[in-house]
Amino acid sequence: MFRAAVHRTPPDIRESPPTSPAPPSRRRPGPVNVLHPGQLTVCVRDSLRKLHPRELARKPVLLVVAVGSTLTTPSAVAHPSVFAWFISCWLWLTVLFANLAEAVAEGRGRAQAASLRKTRTETVALRLEHWTYGANPRHARTEAVTPAELQPFDFVLVRAGETVPADGDVVDGAAMVDESAVTGESAPVLRESGGDRSGVTGGTTVLSDAIVVRVTARPGDSFIDRMIALVEGASRQKTPNEIALNILLAALTAVFILVVITLQPMAGYAGAAQSTTVLVALLVTLIPTTIGALLSAIGIAGMDRLVQRNVLVMSGRAVEAAGDVSTLLLDKTGTITLGNRQAVAFTPLPGVDHTKLADAAQLSSLADTTPEGRSVVALAARYGLTAPREEELSNPRFVEFTARTRMSGVNLTWSNGTGCAIRKGAAAQVTAWVEQRGGSVPPEAAQWSAAVAVSGGTPLLVAVHDWDGPRVLGIIHLKDVVKDGVRERFEELRRMGIRTVMITGDNPLTAKAIAEEAGVDDFLAEATPEDKMALIKREQAGGKLVAMTGDGTNDAPALAQADVGVAMNTGTSAAKEAGNMVDLDSNPTKLIEIVEIGKQLLITRGALTTFSITNDVAKYFAIIPAMFATAYPGLDKLNVMGLHSPQSAITSAIVFNALIIIALIPLALRGVRYKPASAEDLLRRNLAVYGLGGLVLPFVGIKLVDVVISTLPGFG
Repeated sequence: MFRAAVHRTPPDIRESPPTSPAPPSRRRPGPVNVLHPGQLTVCVRDSLRKLHPRELARKPVLLVVAVGSTLTTPSAVAHPSVFAWFISCWLWLTVLFANLAEAVAEGRGRAQAASLRKTRTETVALRLEHWTYGANPRHARTEAVTPAELQPFDFVLVRAGETVPADGDVVDGAAMVDESAVTGESAPVLRESGGDRSGVTGGTTVLSDAIVVRVTARPGDSFIDRMIALVEGASRQKTPNEIALNILLAALTAVFILVVITLQPMAGYAGAAQSTTVLVALLVTLIPTTIGALLSAIGIAGMDRLVQRNVLVMSGRAVEAAGDVSTLLLDKTGTITLGNRQAVAFTPLPGVDHTKLADAAQLSSLADTTPEGRSVVALAARYGLTAPREEELSNPRFVEFTARTRMSGVNLTWSNGTGCAIRKGAAAQVTAWVEQRGGSVPPEAAQWSAAVAVSGGTPLLVAVHDWDGPRVLGIIHLKDVVKDGVRERFEELRRMGIRTVMITGDNPLTAKAIAEEAGVDDFLAEATPEDKMALIKREQAGGKLVAMTGDGTNDAPALAQADVGVAMNTGTSAAKEAGNMVDLDSNPTKLIEIVEIGKQLLITRGALTTFSITNDVAKYFAIIPAMFATAYPGLDKLNVMGLHSPQSAITSAIVFNALIIIALIPLALRGVRYKPASAEDLLRRNLAVYGLGGLVLPFVGIKLVDVVISTLPGFG
C-alpha cells in the first residue's frame, strides 16, 4: 500500500464545488378537475359562446345539428306538443354538449396558461449599453427596462437572485439557474457561454454569479409566450389527419342530408309523410354526431398531454407525425447511456495485488474532479478503501487532470526523503510517462487495453514510480453505463414497428458494443452533421417518418430535416429554432414518450370514430320502425328493443345521442390507453372493444331511456 488507509471522507478541497440548495419544486398544476363547479360553470358559458354561426361553421356535423335544432324550434312553437318540444330541447343540448367537450379541453389549457403567466412578472431588466464581448459587464452602463422593451441582440445583465427577462443565449459568464418555474424540475442547472448549454429561458432565476444574456426572442414571441398560446388552443391548427377526417365527416353528412331530403317524397307517396321534427331526428342519428362532437377535444387534449410533460409543440403536424414515426434517432450520450463513463473494474497486471491497484487508482484520482475520476474513487471504496484527508498523506502534491495531459495523479514524499509518484490516465500518455522514466510497459498492458476498447470500453492505465522503479500496475475499465430499462423500452418500440438508431461520435467498435448492450436496431458511428442528414433523407426516401432529438448547433440541420425534431431547451438557439418541438426538461429520452402520445392521439381518434359509426346501428333500429311501422306493419319486426311507442323511440334515440357525448368527454381528454402492438392487433382491438361496444351499448342505453321516457305525459 502507498499510504495508511484511514477510513474517512475525502477532503473538501477535492470535492466538487457545492451547489446552491435546490429550491422547492414548483411544478405546474396537473389537469384541471372538470367536475369542479367553478370550472364547469366557465366551460358551460364558453360552450354557449360557441353557438355562434362562425364557430359552428368550422364543424360541419355540429352545424347540421344546430340548423336542425333551429328548424325544430319554430315547428314546436307552431304545433306545440310534448314530443316536439322535447326533441327540440335535446337537439340543442346535443350541440351544447358537443361544444362543452371542446370548452373543457380548452379550459384545461387556460388553467395551465394562467400558471405560466405567473412566471411572466414585470421583471426589471438591466440592458447593457454599448457593451462589447470580453468587456467587464459590471463596468458597463446599464439601463433599467421592462422585458417588453427588449429586442433581439440586446444584451442584459442578470445577477444572482434575479429573473432572466427574456429568452436568449449566455454570451459571458456562467451561473447556476433555477428552471423550476418553467420545467418543474427543482435541481438547478449550469448555464455558461459557449458550447451547447448556453440557452436560457425567460422566467427562470439565476442562483449564483452573474451572466450576460443576448436576447434572441422578440417581445411576445418567447417560448413561454408561445406555450401560453398553445395551451389556450389559440394557435392550434388542424393536422392533415384531422383535416382528412373532417372531410370524411362532411361527406357522410352531405350524403345523409340527401338521403333524408329524398326520403320525405317517398314517405309521402307511401302515406307515411313525416314531420320536420322526425326528419331532423332521423338526420341527427344518421350522421356521425359523436365523433364530430369530440374531434376537436381529442386534438386539443393530445397537445395538452404533451404540455403536461413540458414539451412545447411548434407545429400541430408534428403531433400527428409522432404517432406515425417508423424510425427513431437517438443520441447515445445522455439518452441511451448515463452520459458519463464509469469505472467498472480494476484489472491488475501479473504479480500485482487487486487492493494495491485499487489503492493507487484511488490516490491518483483524488485530483480528478471529472465524473470518470469520481467513479474510480467510488469503485475503490468497494475494496474497503476510503479516500484520506490531505493531512493524512505524506507531503502530497496533487496533479490535476487536464484535457491536454489526459492524466491525473499525486506525488508523495516521506520523512526519510524517499517518495513515489502515481499516475492514472489514457494508455498512450501513461505509457509515455513510464518510458520517459526508464521503465517499460508489459505487453499484457497493450493487449488487455485493446480488449477493453474492442468491448466498447475505455482503458486507463495506472502506473507508479517508487523505489522499485517506474512500472504499470494495471488497467481501469471505463464504460458507458447503459441506463436501466432502456433495453426494455427499445423492445417496446420494436413491437410498435419503430426502428431505433443510435447516433454517436464514438468509433465503430465502441458504438457496436453499446448498441448491442442497449438493444437498438442499428447505429451510426463517428457521426457528422452531414451523416445525420444523409441518414434521415435515406429513411424518408423510403416513405418513413423520422424522429430525432438534439441540442447542439451541429444537430440543427438534422432537426430541421426530421419529421419530428425535438430540441432540448438547454441547447443552442439554432437547435431550438430548427426543431418543431422543444423539451423544456431537456430529457432526450422523452422522445419515446412523445411517440407514445402521438400514437395515443391517433388511436383515440380511431377508437371513437369506430364507436361513433357502429353506435348508429342501434339508432336505425329505433327510428326506422317508428317512422314507417304504421304504413308498413311488417317493419314492426325490426323493433327488436321493444320500444314503447314511435314517439318514445325517436326521443330515446335523440336523448341517448346527446348523453353519450357527455359520457365520452373524459375518454377523449384522457385518451385511449396505448399498448405497443402491430397495426393489425390495434385494429382488431378497436373493433372488438369500441366497435362491439358501440354496437351493443346503444341498444341497452336507448331501451333504458325509453323505459323512463314512456312514463312521461305525451309519450304513453
